[in-house]
Amino acid sequence: MILLDLTLPRTLDALVARFADGSHRGARIEAWLFDNHAARRAAEARLATAGVTARIRSAYKPLVHYFIEEAPPRGRLTIGLPTHPAAPPARFRLEAYPLAGMGVAPRFVEGSEPLACSIDGTSVFAPNALRTDHLGAPALTPCGWLRHWDADGALVSDGPMETEYETLFARAMATLAAHPWPSAAPYFEVLAITATIPGIEQPLSYGDEVLSTAEALHEDFYFSILELMKQRAGLPAADRTLQPGQIVPDITVADGPARLTIALRPHSAATHALPGPADLDDADRPPTEAQIAAATDALGGEARDIASLQGRPVLARVFEGDGPGLLLSAGQHANETSGIVGALRAAKVLRAQGQRFAFIPCENPDGNALHHALRAANPRHMHHAARYSALGDDVEAREAAPFHEKAARLALIGETDARLHLNLHGYPAHEWTRPLSGYLPRGFELWTIPKGFFLIFRHLAGYADKAMPFLETLTAHLAQDAELARFNATQLETWAAHAGAVPFPVINGIPCMITESPRQTVPYQIITEYPDETIYGDAFRLAHRTQMRTVLEAVRLLREGAL
Repeated sequence: MILLDLTLPRTLDALVARFADGSHRGARIEAWLFDNHAARRAAEARLATAGVTARIRSAYKPLVHYFIEEAPPRGRLTIGLPTHPAAPPARFRLEAYPLAGMGVAPRFVEGSEPLACSIDGTSVFAPNALRTDHLGAPALTPCGWLRHWDADGALVSDGPMETEYETLFARAMATLAAHPWPSAAPYFEVLAITATIPGIEQPLSYGDEVLSTAEALHEDFYFSILELMKQRAGLPAADRTLQPGQIVPDITVADGPARLTIALRPHSAATHALPGPADLDDADRPPTEAQIAAATDALGGEARDIASLQGRPVLARVFEGDGPGLLLSAGQHANETSGIVGALRAAKVLRAQGQRFAFIPCENPDGNALHHALRAANPRHMHHAARYSALGDDVEAREAAPFHEKAARLALIGETDARLHLNLHGYPAHEWTRPLSGYLPRGFELWTIPKGFFLIFRHLAGYADKAMPFLETLTAHLAQDAELARFNATQLETWAAHAGAVPFPVINGIPCMITESPRQTVPYQIITEYPDETIYGDAFRLAHRTQMRTVLEAVRLLREGAL
């Protein structure tokens, strides 16, 4: 069922057609659009042949684009940031990321203009508009903008100019808000949002950073639709239990008009044929579904017959042995793939050591299949549509039957009387933005830029006393990996420049968050967080090696009575 089929002309083409018609000779324009550098320069050249002087800049991350396109990064600079009263705290400081990793040593101060940065007397405009978002709340969002002077130098116009990028999102959200959804969830099986847009896809010189308006639109669509459905259900924005169905934005960049289709589709159990690594122990990319299954089968153990909503097997195993009971799992959020490889590698060692444990290498196989499908077009995007299950909820947060994937975790914890759950996770390896709903990812502001590998230590009430000694020993061991130590030091330094101090202890160079969690079903849970969405090559190797080493050292400490 098609809910919306939309084609929008490219704003850049419309702008050129408007000013190159012969009636604007001698005029000057400045514009800010969501187009790539090459397309903007070509448009300027076409306008020049019509006698119009044009400078067309990026509306997305204009300060970063200024340093890329107009003033190459150079040493220590004081940067005055916009002071718009509707901007969330640290909004523009974070939007300046990753300048601190690109040859600039920024000192951010409060500027004097609501929508401009100042650098040594140079003003860099940051086009934004205060709009009402899909939840009815005000949001300061990046927008297109046009300044036009006539041939006599008189200013004709200076204000927002809606682009195809903004219109496409607004039309989609209006369509979904107006649709007569069922009264109870799930509201659909698969909600597929397929779009091709002109836009930016530009890797940067720092880490795995990339400027991508397609990825940003994926994130805006996914979380905005989820927020809309939560509001409809009367649930708070932070809820992770709603089961609206599977939301699948698939956004690609191409020249030409913007195209969008929103359709309702049935669930699919299809597999995807992206190539996996040649050797799992030396994996340079996420493994395929078949490779995960084969590696799990090779371990042996007692299998548990549990299936996902879309019919994929949840590969749960129990291994007899000695030592305290524990559960090792990965892939709860299936776009976090280094934990899957790290868990499989660690499980092989634990099996050889005779450790008693339960194992789930990929808790969310439906999300994992979706991640493989989405990587076919956009291999480096973070793809948060694959974070949650095919029902649209977080597997861990599921509270009532049918439990589907969560049934594996519940059964194995009960069978093994697990004292410790090693729960391997990841998070974005590059900046996470939602430009059309306020720029920062709402509810996930702490995760907007990477801060290296870190750990979350959760415990039940009365179990806090062992947390710090355990983490001191664990992190000291992990920090012996010089490559990991360098990686964390670099990311923490850049984080500090753009976000300030890490809001929890840094132990042996590894940030650690310690929390009491009454909802846990085990006394202790260690959650790894490696910035792995989505990395390859040596970066991926370091990620899964770190995941594996964390498991093996934590199990050693558990056996020695540290927990």
